[in-house]
Amino acid sequence: MKLLKKSALLLLTLAFMASPEIIGAQEIELPAHETNSASMSVSQALATRHSVREYSSKELSAQELSNVCWAAVGMSRDDNHRTSPTAMNRQEIRLFVFDKNAVYEYMAKTNVLKQVVKGDHRDLLAGGKFPQKFVMDAPVTLLMVIDFDLFKSQEEHAKQMTCVDAGIVSENINLYCQAAGLVTVPRAQMDKEAISKLLGLSSSQLPILNNPIGYPKERD
Repeated sequence: MKLLKKSALLLLTLAFMASPEIIGAQEIELPAHETNSASMSVSQALATRHSVREYSSKELSAQELSNVCWAAVGMSRDDNHRTSPTAMNRQEIRLFVFDKNAVYEYMAKTNVLKQVVKGDHRDLLAGGKFPQKFVMDAPVTLLMVIDFDLFKSQEEHAKQMTCVDAGIVSENINLYCQAAGLVTVPRAQMDKEAISKLLGLSSSQLPILNNPIGYPKERD
């Protein structure tokens, strides 16, 4: 009887430790991205890409999240190049993942989500002068942040180039979603001041664009 009790206690302990929500895991290792996950060619994705503001309640799998983060800013042919080009290869666009559980930063070189803060903060992405509540329906939103410390300049030309780089990342997300059966819309609306405070960003780190991402909403 004592042995059974000890075995049951061990199983409960292991179950507790295995749950990232319970233990507040600081890092989530994503599965390797799949290069054959798209269902259409680049030309087809370009021709059919469109913005969508309605989402199914279905959650993204870890594999799908890995794929879309890689498409956005992942490592490509070697450990010094990304899927999205940046001026002088500065790689100054940082990617943050907002979901109902927490906010994470995507670490491209290790393919890991590093937890920044717990809790559902998607309302800050929906917020601003004209809140767009549909953002709360998307299971995941990817936020692009320009890090001028990485770009090593905040001159006017640098500001222009970093905005271009952020736009490239957003378009990578748009095309991947279209090709993989996901839906999204590029947005600049958000409460930038509150987001900067939440993420502990400095004055040289600017939230610039975000893409809510999900599956298409089912029709009756």
